[in-house]
Amino acid sequence: MDNIEEKTVLSDNDQKKEFLRSYRQHIRRIHRINAEIAELREMKLHPSMKPDDGMPHGSGGQGDLSTYAAQLDDMVRELQQERYLRIKTYQAIVRQIKRMKSQNESDVLFYRYIKRLDWWEIAEKMDYSERWIYKLHGNALAHFEFPKEFIVVQ
Repeated sequence: MDNIEEKTVLSDNDQKKEFLRSYRQHIRRIHRINAEIAELREMKLHPSMKPDDGMPHGSGGQGDLSTYAAQLDDMVRELQQERYLRIKTYQAIVRQIKRMKSQNESDVLFYRYIKRLDWWEIAEKMDYSERWIYKLHGNALAHFEFPKEFIVVQ
């Protein structure tokens, strides 16, 4: 019986961690889209050299520019959407963290999942041992509650 309860708690904690980590995922996605936009702009500014093979090539070029503009526009829209999702996720996570009763538990979750600090950095910032930070984190996860709009599908 205890084994089943342990699996439920682990599963519950894993779901909580997934929710808390969702902010990081948005940040990584934003960095990735920015890198893609920069690469696309770089390719347009410095096109690769075509060999001078003496063969006629289409005078085109206009199609390339409109394709570039369309791709850039799509990426910028995707970036704006991802930034919006990051803000909404940040607000939802911080709202739940602020509702916690223990300030120490709240701080551990904030530093870990929002500020993305390593365990030793959190320990240093809070003036506790790293071992105590692990303990606080476990307690914080146990006391953390999902927002009402977050639906867990199993």
